[in-house]
Amino acid sequence: MRRLCLPIVIFFLVIVFFMPAFAEIKFDGGAYLRLRYEYWRNVMDLANPVDSNNRDNRSLFRIKTSLWGKVNFDENNSLYVKLSNENRAFTEFQGTSSSYPDKQPGKKGYHYDINEVYFENLYLDLNNFMNLPLDLRIGRQDFFGQYGEGFLISDGTPVDGSRSLYFNAAKASWRIDEKNTLDFAYINDPRFDQFLPRINDSGLVNYKTGYKTERIYLTTTDEQGYVLYWKNKAIKDLALEGYYIFKRESEEGGSGVYTGEKTLLSTLGSFAKYSFAPYTLRMQAAGQWGSYGKEDRTGLGGYVYLDREIQEVKTWSPSATLGYFYLSGDNRKTDKQEGWDPLFSQNPWMSDLYMYTIARETGAIAYWTNICGLRTQIFLNPTDKTKITLGYLYLRAAQSVPSTANAMFSGNSKDRGHLAQCKLEYIFSKYSTFILSAEYFIPGRFYANRDPAVFLKTELITKF
Repeated sequence: MRRLCLPIVIFFLVIVFFMPAFAEIKFDGGAYLRLRYEYWRNVMDLANPVDSNNRDNRSLFRIKTSLWGKVNFDENNSLYVKLSNENRAFTEFQGTSSSYPDKQPGKKGYHYDINEVYFENLYLDLNNFMNLPLDLRIGRQDFFGQYGEGFLISDGTPVDGSRSLYFNAAKASWRIDEKNTLDFAYINDPRFDQFLPRINDSGLVNYKTGYKTERIYLTTTDEQGYVLYWKNKAIKDLALEGYYIFKRESEEGGSGVYTGEKTLLSTLGSFAKYSFAPYTLRMQAAGQWGSYGKEDRTGLGGYVYLDREIQEVKTWSPSATLGYFYLSGDNRKTDKQEGWDPLFSQNPWMSDLYMYTIARETGAIAYWTNICGLRTQIFLNPTDKTKITLGYLYLRAAQSVPSTANAMFSGNSKDRGHLAQCKLEYIFSKYSTFILSAEYFIPGRFYANRDPAVFLKTELITKF
């Protein structure tokens, strides 16, 4: 894979410096800074005592910086580059001596590394390709917010958290007519960054393992995918989307009952959004089939939400959402694997806190599977620059997990528990935003340990 780096870099340099056909080249650029503080308590083991298995009491600062630039060759063709870095400073880190060799259980503090500078984005846009209604984007790019509210396609690098979201991909968008578009994408996301060079990556201490390594983990396994995605807006107030996704997951690096074997999986589904003021109905459903090692694999997932703008109340412009979601789990009494595979959506769309809790069950952060429940949110706008979100989730498991399979679970209940959420956003200006969020989880009888968990996050985002 490393041999690909030089040809790719040379290709993009040729694009930038040898394009005499473009009469007017324009340049744009900017910077991004995110200062974040996180506080964790019991988010993974749901147990207060500090013991040999405790790895989840943490207090840390996360500092992300980015520089981006864009070269516009003409109105249809451009090159975008973004370089980023995220480093973390721990004021408390409680880990096991085997997993974190430089720390002992119960002690505070942790190493601090400036960490590597990496290409977060590097892609070429070729719009109206060959004078056809066809747009191409080739290279390292983000898909967040583009497909079905991110239910299956949103984060190509889930293991590094919100450090990055990119996909190594080639995407073609065919504008069939004014009401229909069809996208095809090829995705290649290895466990480590192998396609583009990095600065200062050699010998770093990996903040996921504590060991020195030449690479930061980006995904659980090497992943490849093919996406066919259709969008339709032929009916007023109704958006329809349909998709087929094929994903290949390697067994190397995987662990647990959902990620430990080679996976070949097809997913067929649809998304619909219908607005009938003051309501909006959002629905999504998908089915999966394929193989997991030597086993057959199937899965079923989806959700339905009803949004309402409460126009009768003039103060604070309130709105609310109520809905139900379902992601199938593995029935251990069968010889099949029925657990839902979240594909490329291992991100905190449900919860910043619970994505770490479920990792102890699945072997991967934000591997949303075997979970269903009710979700409600209330949105308030006290001022033009202030937004408050209050949320509550009642969480259940689609399948119970026997205590013999994992001592974390009771084995006699599907009641995962109750999760309360609160988020405050304040916009200082178009360049700066402040966010404060808190989550409190009360475990249910699904778990053997039932001490409440807490996750707090504050961040200041500046960009220009």
